[in-house]
Amino acid sequence: MPLPAATLHFPHDRVLLSRTRLAYVHLRNLLTDAKRDRAARVFGFVAVWLPEELLLLYLQEGEVVNATATLDGVQFRALSIAEAIAMVPSAAEFGEICFYEADDEQLATMYWSQVLAPVAWPGELNVHDPSAVFAFLHATMHDGVLEVHAEDGGVNYGIVRNGVITRGFFADAGSAAPDIRLTALLAGGRIAERKKTRLYPVPPPLPVQAPPSMIQAYRDLMAAIVKRLVEGGMDGAPSVAEHARMMLVDRHPCLDRFSLTHPHPRDPVTDTPALSAAIGAWIGELLWTVVPQDGTKPEQLIGELARERRHMFQSAGLFDALPWKVEW
Repeated sequence: MPLPAATLHFPHDRVLLSRTRLAYVHLRNLLTDAKRDRAARVFGFVAVWLPEELLLLYLQEGEVVNATATLDGVQFRALSIAEAIAMVPSAAEFGEICFYEADDEQLATMYWSQVLAPVAWPGELNVHDPSAVFAFLHATMHDGVLEVHAEDGGVNYGIVRNGVITRGFFADAGSAAPDIRLTALLAGGRIAERKKTRLYPVPPPLPVQAPPSMIQAYRDLMAAIVKRLVEGGMDGAPSVAEHARMMLVDRHPCLDRFSLTHPHPRDPVTDTPALSAAIGAWIGELLWTVVPQDGTKPEQLIGELARERRHMFQSAGLFDALPWKVEW
């Protein structure tokens, strides 16, 4: 049985890799090539059709910054970058992949239309009547995005400002004005499900996830702090660290993926400022409760254990999130 999202295709500019069997492409090598040459670093997306799921990797300047996945082409879920890449086998027998350059505004539009709930249409509005849809947009002076799925799987976006279609991103080539193209899409075919024509508010910029390397660096730092405390005679440090983490999860949800007892925790879907704030709060809670018996001050302990990656942690904002000034 084919994947329900197998026919989905999205607007794009330059074709960097047309839809190709996944068996002929190594995803990690493709992503490495995308960021190797500074002049060639692009904004775009990689779509991977797996047997059971469609993955979308979003790139800015050649770097993967976010990811989503869908089973049915309608409901999407946000994924961490590491989890999304790990879902693609290195020698896949089935599946397809493509790589397209796209405008950064389009990337934000795609992402937020997948993870946000749409604006509710009035119950009496016929969303397949272009004149009714455009009249509603004008009457409400809507600012946002009109998303229309074509029968062939093409996903199209009309950018709405003050109730007027000002521009658009379309899955298939064409030269007509955006409002004319959307009129044809809304009126054509036999789309019966209202969910195929959706309305959204103005999308924020595309969110940039904390990179997997930074997440791993924070895992290593927390493990090193706990290990140092245990070696210093504080045998209860692991349980105190775990209790502190659980106590902070409501305020810092990304800590839910930082269990020190789970052998292979999945990465959180979070950005760098939120991640650094969470780790700073966790370290603060732990070292206020467990004091090294040798008299080492918390700021000295952190300085010692974070020294090797201090530039990464500094740029991520960790030291600003701590209750102490780190001593080097």
